[in-house]
Amino acid sequence: MSATAGQPPEPARPTHAHALARLAWPTAIGQLATMSFAVLDTVMVGRAPGHELAALAVGGAAYISIFVGLMGVVLAIGPIAGQLIGAGKPREAGAEFRQAVWLALLLSVAGCAALMFPAPWIAFAQPDPALVPRIVSQLHWLALALPAGLLFAVWRAFANALARPRLPMAIQVAALLALKLPLNAVFIFGAELGPLKLPALGAPGCALATAICYWGQCIAALVALRRAPALRDCAILGGGFEWPRRAAQLRLLKLGLPMGASILVEVTGFTFMALFISRFGPVALSGHQIVGNLGALMFILPFSIGNATTTLVAQAIGAGQAARARALGVTGMRAGLIGGVALAAVVWLLREQIVGLYTRDAEIAAAALALLPLVALFHAGDAIQSTTAAVLRAHKIATAPMLVNVFAMWGVGIGAGAWLAFDPQGLLPVAVHGATGFWIAAAVSLYVTAALLRLLLAATWRARPGAPSGIGRRRAGMT
Repeated sequence: MSATAGQPPEPARPTHAHALARLAWPTAIGQLATMSFAVLDTVMVGRAPGHELAALAVGGAAYISIFVGLMGVVLAIGPIAGQLIGAGKPREAGAEFRQAVWLALLLSVAGCAALMFPAPWIAFAQPDPALVPRIVSQLHWLALALPAGLLFAVWRAFANALARPRLPMAIQVAALLALKLPLNAVFIFGAELGPLKLPALGAPGCALATAICYWGQCIAALVALRRAPALRDCAILGGGFEWPRRAAQLRLLKLGLPMGASILVEVTGFTFMALFISRFGPVALSGHQIVGNLGALMFILPFSIGNATTTLVAQAIGAGQAARARALGVTGMRAGLIGGVALAAVVWLLREQIVGLYTRDAEIAAAALALLPLVALFHAGDAIQSTTAAVLRAHKIATAPMLVNVFAMWGVGIGAGAWLAFDPQGLLPVAVHGATGFWIAAAVSLYVTAALLRLLLAATWRARPGAPSGIGRRRAGMT
C-alpha cells in the first residue's frame, strides 16, 4: 500500500520477516527446552527395564489432554494483552494478567481432580494390568505439577505479548539443564546419596521431576515480575490484592474457551490415538510414542513462528495498523509453510539416526520407522494450519477454528483413523491397519484443517479489509 500524506510508508516485507524472527527464535529455544522434558522422559525411560515406555505413553497422553486443554484457555491472555500493549495501555494489560492468574488457579482444581482419579482413562485404554500402578502413580505426581504449569503458561503468554520472549526462554532453559536432567536420572533409575537410597521409580519418576521443575519455573517468574523493567511497567504487583472480576473472567473465557477447546480437540485426538493403539500391544504403542514425541518436537518451529505472528499482529491491530497486521499475517503463514516443509524433509533424510537416539530395541525401532514417512507428511500440514490459526487468534477469532478442528480431528482423524486401523469389514489392505491407519487419517485431517482455516481467514479479511478489531478501533478513529 502506498503511504498517505503525513504518514510513514508500511514497512517492507523483509522488515516483517525480521520482526517475526526476532520474536520466534527465543520462543523456539524456550519451547525446545520445555519439549525436551518429554524427549528426556521418552529417551531415559526407554532405557529402563520392562515396559515403562508403554506406561509413560498412556499416562502422558492423559496428562497432556488435560493440561494442554486448560492451558489453551489461559493463553487467551496473549491476544488480549497484545492488543492492549499495542494500544499503549500497559497497566490495563497488567490487570488482565492478574485475572488470568485467578483463572489458572480455578481451572487447576478441575484438572487436578481428573488426574487424582484416573479410573476412566485406565478403563478406556485397557493397558496391561501390570502397568496400571505405574500409570496411576505417574498421574498423581503430575497432579502436583499441573497448577504450576498453568501459572507459568499465563506468565509466558504475557511476556510474549509484550514482545519479551527471552525472559521465559531463559527460565525454561535453566529448568531443563539445572533441574530436569539430573532429577530424571535420580528418580527414574534410583540413586545412593550417602546413607540415603532413592528407589528407581521408572515412569513415575519423570512426573515427580516435572513437578519440581514447574514449581521452580514459577518461582523464577515471580522474581522476574519484580525485577524485569518491561514487566514492572505493567504494575502487575503494584495494584494490591484483587478478587476475580466477573467482566474480566468472562472476557478471558469468551476467547479462551474456544481456544482451549480447539487445542483440546487436537490433543485428545492424539490421546485417543495412543489409547486405541495400546490395544495393538506394547511394541506398537512404544513405536507410536517415539514418533508422537518426535512430531511434538518438530511442532516447535511452527509454534514459535505462530506465536510471534500472533504477538505482532495483535499489537498492530491494537495500534490501528490494519494493513501492517495483514502483511505480518501473510509473512508468518509463508514462514510456517517453508519451515514446515524443510524440517519434514530433514527428518525424513535422517530417520534412522533419529530413531536410534530413542531406542536400542530393534522391534520398537522398526515400528517407529514404519510411521516416520507419515509423520513428515503430517508435520507439513501441521505447520500450515497452526500459523493460519495464529493469525485468526490475533484477531480474537477462536470459535470458528474450534469447530473446524472438531470436524477435522475427531471426524476425519479419529473416525477415519479407527476405520483404517481396525478395518471392521475386512476390506482394507493390512498395510493401513494398526498405528499406520491412525497416522494416515491424522495427516489428512491437518490438511483439511489448513484449507478450511485459510478460507475463514480470507473471509475475515474481505469482511474487514481496513478495520482493526476491538481495542484499536477507537484509537484509529473508527466506529
